[in-house]
Order: sequence, then structure tokens, then C-alpha cells
Amino acid sequence: MTVISSTKNPEALSFILVAEFNADVKRVWQIWEDPRQLERWWGPPTWPATFSQYEFTPGGEASYYMTGPEGEKAGGWWRITDIQAPNRLEFDDGFADDNGAPVEAMGSAHATVTLEDIGGRTRMTVQSVFESEEQMNTMMEMGMEDGMREAAGQIDALLAEHTRA
Repeated sequence: MTVISSTKNPEALSFILVAEFNADVKRVWQIWEDPRQLERWWGPPTWPATFSQYEFTPGGEASYYMTGPEGEKAGGWWRITDIQAPNRLEFDDGFADDNGAPVEAMGSAHATVTLEDIGGRTRMTVQSVFESEEQMNTMMEMGMEDGMREAAGQIDALLAEHTRA
């Protein structure tokens, strides 16, 4: 299992997921910068993602949707705020309507991804900071923690597949 820990901190309005991989930092960075690889793991196995727009540059935007087991779709968006390849990525993350427009009522979270070398392996830390405790609680009730753990659990297979290729 790649996920080492997941921690909710209501005082800091944050959720932190830590995972480790048997791949170097540059290889793990690729699963963030390549939308086709990102689609292979962003979202739990029963809700795979499809990115229709992906501008991987500071100020760039991404649009995606996840498709559920019954064919239902849940839209999302990112606004990339900082990239320090291959160690740090920051973006605002929120829900989108059927047309890809942000759903303002749901607010957004700010995500910070850090990749660090741990002896030729990689530790990935994903921190999400919410606008309010209410928003954080809503996201947890919607299954964000389990969903992120399941999503990150798909990364090992993707990394192994590309290593063999």
C-alpha cells in the first residue's frame, strides 16, 4: 500500500495525505504533469477522471469530470497557482457544473503537492486547505479521505507499468 497516512486537522482546516513510491521524484512528477497519466489515478477506481482541459503552467486551468459506476458525472476544476518542477505543485481545486463552470456554493480548496527524495524513492505529500470548517466537514462526509486513499492506491501500478515500458 502506497498511502502512509491521512490526517485531518480541523484547527488548520487541512487534510494531508502522505504516500511513498518505489520510483524517483522525476518519475512521480510525470503522473501530475501528464493528463493522460493523471486520468489513470485521479479519482477512486469506481470514479475515474477524464481531463478535457489541462494547462500545466502557473495560471493555467484544468477541467475534468469523474464518471461514477452508474454513468453519473461529477465535474471539477483546477487553477494552477505555482509549479516548481519536479518537487512542488500548487492549485486551487473545486467542483464544476455540467458546463465546466465553478460551483461557487461549494467553495474551493487549495492543494499543495510536494515530492521529496527518500533514498531513490519518493514521498508525496498532498495537503488540501479548506475555506471553512463547514466546507471541510462536507468534503469528508462526501468521502474525500477514502477517495484520495483509493486514488493514490492506484499509482504504484501506473509507475510499474511505465517502468517496464
